[in-house]
Amino acid sequence: MKLRMRTWFLGIGLSLMAVSAMGCTGVATPSTEASPEATATEEATNQPVNNPALSTATPDAGTVNFDDLTASEIVAAQERHLVSLYERVVPSVVRIVTTTGAFGGGEGSGWVWDAAGHIVTNFHVVENARTINVFFADGSEYEAAVVGTDSDADLAVIKIDAANLQPAEVGDSASLKPGQTTIAIGNPFGQDFTMTTGIVSAVGRAIESGFGQFQIPAVIQTDAAINPGNSGGPLLDSSGRVIGINTQIRSQSGQSSGVGFAVPVDLVKRVVPSLIEDGSHEYSYLGISMWPVDGRIRTGAGLPSDLRGVYVRAVSVGTAAAIAGLVADSGNDVSPNYDGDIILSVNGEPTPATEDLIAYLAIYTSPGEDVIVEVYRGGEVVPVTLTLGSRNSVSS
Repeated sequence: MKLRMRTWFLGIGLSLMAVSAMGCTGVATPSTEASPEATATEEATNQPVNNPALSTATPDAGTVNFDDLTASEIVAAQERHLVSLYERVVPSVVRIVTTTGAFGGGEGSGWVWDAAGHIVTNFHVVENARTINVFFADGSEYEAAVVGTDSDADLAVIKIDAANLQPAEVGDSASLKPGQTTIAIGNPFGQDFTMTTGIVSAVGRAIESGFGQFQIPAVIQTDAAINPGNSGGPLLDSSGRVIGINTQIRSQSGQSSGVGFAVPVDLVKRVVPSLIEDGSHEYSYLGISMWPVDGRIRTGAGLPSDLRGVYVRAVSVGTAAAIAGLVADSGNDVSPNYDGDIILSVNGEPTPATEDLIAYLAIYTSPGEDVIVEVYRGGEVVPVTLTLGSRNSVSS
């Protein structure tokens, strides 16, 4: 049985002061390939400027003797840290207010990417916006214009003309683990800048963007309270570095229920430079429909019990997978023959689940790049070299 739950974007509609509902979500079988990708490299000139004043060195636990601290002293130290972090980071966070027509509009959050005035937010915060106004915590207000958007990853870059901006410090998301601290700063319900705290509750998720057939990879799930208006705002680690962009909540009521999702910052770092340079984003594309390897496939294909990978259900004509000769199941969804390839790794990186394949293609590959895909075929591991295509040629 498939659980069906309502997923909500986190922007606020000014006319109704309510969030927009997405369609019901669930794990679809088979899933289509979903791999947002950027061509920009980490050396791109539009990378964020990390202000040294924003850096917070992680304390060396070995220099602290916690036996010498009382419980109240530990709590007080944590409170001082959070207060200091808020005061340090909030100048980099903005409230975004848009109009889409005579009576329509919405609100969300964003954060300063660089000193040139680029601000990162969600695509759904500025979608169809006729006017965009940006407000800082000090009360300053600026008009903004859209520089580039990427609906597949629900990302957008807007720009203001302002001096003395304080870019947020950008961290990493690849090494995040459940249990690590998360902090969200934004403007829920269009009120003052607020902070909420929680933990990383899951990593490596792939969720629908809500704007097409492709998924957002390597999504961070958090129980930090995020609500309508937090969209586009930063999700931070305990040192105040951006590790994600708050994008959705999963809730029956439209309010925080402890299940929030953030676009991983490692994907943001790939996408944003190309949005600034080109106004759009190009993605690599493999061209397969896939199933996770489960008990049914193991039995049907006679697989080793410890084999994990991504089963090639179908291959689209003319795509990179087809040109390279990846083998799809010769049956159909109702009566599969279990004779398709099983993708084990890409460039040596294991892909034990569909989410892993989606994330690797999104964050570590580019269109036109040659990759080596290891597949399990006929009882043997076979390396296949293929040239990744571009999703720009695929209708979503």
